[in-house]
Amino acid sequence: MKKYLFFNDYSEGAHPDILKALERTNKTQEMGYGEDFYTIEAKKVIRKAINKDNADIHFVSGGTQTNLVVLESILRPYESVISATSGHINIHEAGAIEGVGHKINTVESNDGKLTVSLIKKIIEAHSDEHMVKPKVVFISQATELGTIYSKAELRDISEFCRKNNLYLYLDGARLGSALTSIQSDLTLEEVAKLVDVFYIGGTKNGALLGETIVILNKNLGQDFRYYLKRRGALLAKGRSISVQFLELFKNNLYFELARHANQMAERLTDG
Repeated sequence: MKKYLFFNDYSEGAHPDILKALERTNKTQEMGYGEDFYTIEAKKVIRKAINKDNADIHFVSGGTQTNLVVLESILRPYESVISATSGHINIHEAGAIEGVGHKINTVESNDGKLTVSLIKKIIEAHSDEHMVKPKVVFISQATELGTIYSKAELRDISEFCRKNNLYLYLDGARLGSALTSIQSDLTLEEVAKLVDVFYIGGTKNGALLGETIVILNKNLGQDFRYYLKRRGALLAKGRSISVQFLELFKNNLYFELARHANQMAERLTDG
């Protein structure tokens, strides 16, 4: 008897169009380490999608790697990151952030979302040089509990971070599903206006693997490729990721797949 598994959203391979794109480009010769034609084109379509011509974009293989490299590149040795206790960096990344010397300041949240008041608690509890200095606020969209931030909620956090010299980083492993949810009032372009860094998840949205890091704050991203290289994230065959994102974004496939996934989840919920 054939079994159907609903354990997670990455048990399958990839959408057929992704495989076709990889096959179609397979025999072309290109430069390595993200200096190829497909990476350049993929960056163009993503910049267009977020309406940010100067966004610094990088393609990597997985989410844990993404979070590690992004946070390591931002934080000084004495600085920390604020996260909900349920946050992926706190629960499901094998101590990756702590492993490079950065504390995660966690706060309990019943729905997995941070609020300005919860962030304030952490800031007020770390008032001098005898403690770590919170510098980054980490949120996920959708959260690890399946909830999503509204435009107003994200805007409130964004405004607080900018007034208090904090960076806002959004984990977008399931960003497609969040943005196409019937409860969502946010667009990808609006996300890009409200955060300093985020990533677009491909592994859980139809790609074979891969995530796209989008750095929006001009004060961040310096020497970022060095951080990628140190963590094994600067792929020699970098086009293997960018070809997939080019296919996902050139004709809106990314959002079509996310919308379909949500519809299938609703069918399961309805029984």
